Amino acid sequence: MDLTLLDYRRRVADLYRQVRSTADPAVAHRTWIDGRHELFADHPQSPVADRASFTGIDYFDHDPSWRLVGRFVPGDDRPAADVAHSGDGTTPFRPIGTVTFHRDGTDHELEVLWLAGYGGGVFLPFRDATNGDETYGGGRYLLDTVKGADLGHQGDDVVLDFNFAYHPSCVHDDSWSCPLAPPGNHLDVTVRAGERLG
Repeated sequence: MDLTLLDYRRRVADLYRQVRSTADPAVAHRTWIDGRHELFADHPQSPVADRASFTGIDYFDHDPSWRLVGRFVPGDDRPAADVAHSGDGTTPFRPIGTVTFHRDGTDHELEVLWLAGYGGGVFLPFRDATNGDETYGGGRYLLDTVKGADLGHQGDDVVLDFNFAYHPSCVHDDSWSCPLAPPGNHLDVTVRAGERLG
């Protein structure tokens, strides 16, 4: 066992810190793309199995209209439930509330999950109308604070910038088994922002 995973997590957290401290969302997005490319191409903990032939990740064009602010609404205290994986296993998450946001005249809601294991962490996966075609069928992740993926919040207002939506590691190497977005976190809209399939 070595400390490469610790280094990888630290670099991801540093990358999101840079994103949060950059005033221009388009510049922050470019920083994120470049930082992810470097980690995926060169780091020993990259989720890409064949780094020698890796040429990059595909993204939708940056779309400022997909940078939204959601309102977190705490939920009733509920027990943890197992979230299915892309492969073997499950992960226990506890629903802690919802985040609601408004887009194109419609209100939307996603369930916010808390990792029930040691240390915890906020997890916000989602599915949308691009899944299975332009993006992975099991959904994408928007927030995963265990891995440092945190776009920021102020009080109960949470930054939901879908330009930073990304695929789970199993998309890049099927030896990974990753939590999938639960069926309840399905948006009835087409989110052409963030990471896409090549």
